[in-house]
Amino acid sequence: MRDLARLITLVERDDAAAPALRAGPLAAIEGNLIAPVIGVTGAPGVGKSTLLGAVAAEIAGDRRVAIVAVDPSSPHSGGALLGDRLRMAIPHGDVFVRSQATAGTSGGLAPRTYPVLRVLRRLFDIVFVETVGVGQTEDDVRHVVDDLLLCVQPLAGDSIQHLKAGLMESPDAVVVTKCDEERLAASAVTELRATIGLARPDTDVAVVAVSARTGMGVSDLVARLRAVSVTRREEDADAWFVRRAVREAYGRQGLTRLAADPTAATASLDERLARALSFGSSPL
Repeated sequence: MRDLARLITLVERDDAAAPALRAGPLAAIEGNLIAPVIGVTGAPGVGKSTLLGAVAAEIAGDRRVAIVAVDPSSPHSGGALLGDRLRMAIPHGDVFVRSQATAGTSGGLAPRTYPVLRVLRRLFDIVFVETVGVGQTEDDVRHVVDDLLLCVQPLAGDSIQHLKAGLMESPDAVVVTKCDEERLAASAVTELRATIGLARPDTDVAVVAVSARTGMGVSDLVARLRAVSVTRREEDADAWFVRRAVREAYGRQGLTRLAADPTAATASLDERLARALSFGSSPL
């Protein structure tokens, strides 16, 4: 695991020397089979980490599992607690967990979350990414996963709230967490199923009730996740990552310039990103 941690550190670096240092190790795993990536998102305090710990511990019995957990960075000190893994309660060595800080990036992911997922899906059987606690419009995770779980909890909102555009339009399944009180859980599940049926009538969005404390519903959720396959084209996720980097560096004018750049598509993600960001010495 130490060698993997060092490789991930190289992937997370964005200095000028990093691409050359990681080129060899990345080329060595490029032909490996690609595992599905599952996103876990939702509001702060909804129980994402605790749920993910219970799910990962069960799956790790017969599959190699990796988790990328994104924590918020302080707007004052710039630091981050990286405390998600403390709530996961996963026995040491059973699951590979990598914590990342948002470093001021909006959208729910850290600046280098996607390149790290790109590596891990070539080394593990299933990969999870837990977003930072998000609101209604922070849905970057949908661009980089094959299956997205949106965690909500009972009394988190009424049907009008669930009908609003944004994050609720993205998930493949809605997980109602903290369902220790059966009456509240049943009411929340019924309302969500009715609301999603109105908002997304042509999409089969599962609604699953779980309690990480009692274990209720966890095995059913695990069975669903074991059946998830790779559905998202990596080329599409690569393109999204490059566009996001250009947008953050140069704004909308940068995106316009990128769309007109004939050298934008190359074999290496590092090279593609470098070309996309080399519009000139000053921002557009």
